[in-house]
Amino acid sequence: MLAALRLWPHPPLSQRVPLSTAVWSADGELLRVTLATDDQYRLWTPLSAMPPALVEAFLLKEDRWFYWHAGVNPIAFTRAGFRTFFGGARQGGSTLTMQLARMIYRLNTKTPCGKLQQAGAAVWLEARYSKRELLEAYLNLAPFGGNIQGVGAATRIYFGKAPDRVKPGEALTLAVIPQHPSARAGRTIHLTGLLPARSRLVKQWSARHPGGESPVETGAPFALPQLAPHFVDALLGERTGRSGRIDATLDAGLQRLVERQIQRYIGQYGERGIRNVAALLMDTRDMSAKAWVGSADYRNEAIDGQVNGVLAKRSPGSTLKPFIYALALDQGVLHPQTILRDAPTAFGPFTPENFDGRFFGPVSAEEALIRSRNVPAVWVATQLKQPSLYQFLQSAGVSRLKPEPYYGLALALGGGEVTMEELAGMYAVLANQGVLHRIRVERGTAPDQGVRLLSPEAAFVTLDMLRRNPRPDEDGTIPVRSRWPVAWKTGTSWGFRDAWSAGIVGPYVLVVWIGDFSGKGNASFVGVEAAAPLFFRIADALNLERGAEAVPPLVPPPGVSRVTVCAASGDLPNAWCPHTLDTWYIPGKSPIRVSQLHRAVAIDARTGRPGCPPYSPETTRFEVYEFWPSDMLKLFREAGMPRRRPPSLPDCANVDTAEAPRISSPLRSVSYTFRRSLPMEVIALEASAAADVRNVFWFDGAALIGKAAVSDGALAWRPSADGAHLLRIIDDHGRVAERDVQVQFAP
Repeated sequence: MLAALRLWPHPPLSQRVPLSTAVWSADGELLRVTLATDDQYRLWTPLSAMPPALVEAFLLKEDRWFYWHAGVNPIAFTRAGFRTFFGGARQGGSTLTMQLARMIYRLNTKTPCGKLQQAGAAVWLEARYSKRELLEAYLNLAPFGGNIQGVGAATRIYFGKAPDRVKPGEALTLAVIPQHPSARAGRTIHLTGLLPARSRLVKQWSARHPGGESPVETGAPFALPQLAPHFVDALLGERTGRSGRIDATLDAGLQRLVERQIQRYIGQYGERGIRNVAALLMDTRDMSAKAWVGSADYRNEAIDGQVNGVLAKRSPGSTLKPFIYALALDQGVLHPQTILRDAPTAFGPFTPENFDGRFFGPVSAEEALIRSRNVPAVWVATQLKQPSLYQFLQSAGVSRLKPEPYYGLALALGGGEVTMEELAGMYAVLANQGVLHRIRVERGTAPDQGVRLLSPEAAFVTLDMLRRNPRPDEDGTIPVRSRWPVAWKTGTSWGFRDAWSAGIVGPYVLVVWIGDFSGKGNASFVGVEAAAPLFFRIADALNLERGAEAVPPLVPPPGVSRVTVCAASGDLPNAWCPHTLDTWYIPGKSPIRVSQLHRAVAIDARTGRPGCPPYSPETTRFEVYEFWPSDMLKLFREAGMPRRRPPSLPDCANVDTAEAPRISSPLRSVSYTFRRSLPMEVIALEASAAADVRNVFWFDGAALIGKAAVSDGALAWRPSADGAHLLRIIDDHGRVAERDVQVQFAP
């Protein structure tokens, strides 16, 4: 019968009482303990997490024969009854199991009938549960004054430490509290009430452990932790009704690191009106939130400190620009060295200006992104089709968006509102090869499959461009302190209400916001001047703290290639381009054409003017000019960098007498068949060109196949799909020839 009672399924004792919710960090630190539903602090702690000295102190005080009786100690029970009814001194005689029965079943044990009922309940518990389970339950339910129950809450409140760190002297102090909890403790230990009982227990302890007792210590009053309050508030808000243990993803060490840098920064720049900061640190490897600072001071009412800045909707400024360029890369609008016009431009009624009020003229897409030029960004946004920036934000989970016409083109410059959590998730898309994953705040949750928002190629190229953004403290002589690569961007909202810096630091996404929750502007709230320095302080501290973590290198996906372009035009270099550079491009997407910026003009030495053919070698020289449009020449001149204006060309000079290339392979009116089982089958692309041609460029429609020197002969090409292909060849003078090719694939 006893075996049946013990083996029959029954709930653990921890389920018999409501428990506090305990939120634990990823590195094993308690972040917060809440009240249970009965308004008690009750933090269940396994017996294995309690030191032997703590357990022994309670057994010595409450029940030295605990392991030898079946719930009731008959000798102690009889002695207590005799003294109570005949000796005049009231004595309980309860075993530890009897005390547990009284607490669980809420028994009135002040009457003989209640005492007998308590004894019967204790025997029942002994039959159902092991001694270890009973001892664990008692130590977790014993009263310690006020609304504090169990050693898990008591050691933290009275000594500011976990039970496994309690010293013998502290254990002896705790052991005497449950007999008279209201007189001996109540959010702080009452020394005058417990010292006599403690002194008697110390004598018993010393008899067993000579010299092993330490002085009484009371710790700080009510020392329950309150770490990462904004994070815990958000976590508990999403999990209303849950109790027990919650294992969070937040790293307490990284949380303190970020908080420490924020406090130092505010202490240094508070006179500039920088009083409030929010920051979010997230690990891109598993999308877990590692540090979450909703405001500079949770308890500061002057800055509305309890507002959670990580979840507040704010204008993101220019921090959305990387995604405009990433979408443009995916849609074939540009590549990193595509030249954009940074010039006064009206987009209907919308006339954007740059933050500094200046225009740089022609800039590469990479430079326009790094230098946060507004006009090029708006122009690129107008070229986006499916998806537009608005549709991208919708797919990225940005909530409470108004209809797209409400924002217009101002959305490209931060005209909408996002939360810091949403912005961090979008930057993680770049680190995760274009895939959006939800941010995890609780350990043990299954990772989601993710949603692809960008191609791996566009995400890689955008990240590479952002990595070339120099630090704000880098002037060519100061070495970069971070061993991790940093890809980052700043943002400033209209009216200087928000200063942002967001980016990827090694394996982490870091977002920093500086502003005022009231929406009040401040000229100091400029992204690159206010948020970026703090961003890099945290990045450097993070690198020192976790620099040993391995960071995988940024490896180009198979779908991107390198191509040489003319530095001035961003197009394939023609015969007269003086400077070239290499850039990334996405075959089949990136726009590639032969540059027409540099042209050779035949100058008649006798007149100093352009001449017409035929040219005499004795009287003709060729000079190379840049043929910029007039508005670009004006901007160069205003910037103090005037360009040499090309001379007016006679009508004859506009006629190119040289022949376009002649395609000899592939053949006309021939259908080419490829076997999928033989990937080495190719078509040899061959053509003859004029004598002044050095290089030719082959295209399959708009996709660049490759560049070939005329002297190198044929270029191998294997089509990627069935059907009709329009092959084009362009020489480095811009002359074009085309040929239709029919392709089919066989098994």
